[in-house]
Amino acid sequence: MDAEDEWESSSGEVADTDQFNDEDFYPTSACLSKLQFRSDVSKAKWNVEMGMAEVIEKKGKMWITTGIVRNGKTFCLIEETLFLAEIGALLVMDDNDECLALKDIYKKIAGERNGCSWELFEVYKHLKSLGYIVGRHGVPWSFKGVENNSEPCSSQGTIKNNSVGGAEENSITCVVQMLSNLQVDELRLNYDVYLPNSKFRKSSPGDPAFLLCLVRGSPPSNAKREALERQCGGIPLKLCCVDHGRVSFFSFKRVELPILP
Repeated sequence: MDAEDEWESSSGEVADTDQFNDEDFYPTSACLSKLQFRSDVSKAKWNVEMGMAEVIEKKGKMWITTGIVRNGKTFCLIEETLFLAEIGALLVMDDNDECLALKDIYKKIAGERNGCSWELFEVYKHLKSLGYIVGRHGVPWSFKGVENNSEPCSSQGTIKNNSVGGAEENSITCVVQMLSNLQVDELRLNYDVYLPNSKFRKSSPGDPAFLLCLVRGSPPSNAKREALERQCGGIPLKLCCVDHGRVSFFSFKRVELPILP
């Protein structure tokens, strides 16, 4: 008889963002000091239509494992943008070249656009703080070294080109379309998670250590979970949930129980 009641779990505390006021939007004095004395602060410009930040000045080694590269340009998804802004590593500018306050970036997350929500940001932040390399599932880090000629464009289809160069020219539009179509309440694979790796390369990241799916509310049925596992291509699947700022991770193991007389 098969049973799937054995769970592996781990959890960690992150900032509770269920309730906040204007004071929570602004950095503390300690944070301001950190911002002031960092020597590796990068700059990016937020693109409202794209829902991403285009990096215009890169400093530090964090870009080895952060951001997607298209046509020689680096773009940050919303969770990457906020995480770097919170630690004082990124200044985000608007169309008028004025620096966006943290509260403005928080509001972009709170709007649950671009396929990200508060819960997903908390998961991303928790994993990055532990040193993991985290990328949005279905969004390639880079097209350099890619041998195939297609990239996922949405949950329903792909954009195909005759060459990798042609795919890269259209890929940023493809990413924007895919992110705009994502529903944050939809049960789906959210992140590709890699172990800390000083030799990580966006052009050849290899297989992630596991794929992550955010669960809201009740755990998924066996049928839904098995459907997700089939999408993983043999890569381990972990489920996660966020409850009042606490991030927990779960995985299933199939065990054989002895038949009692």
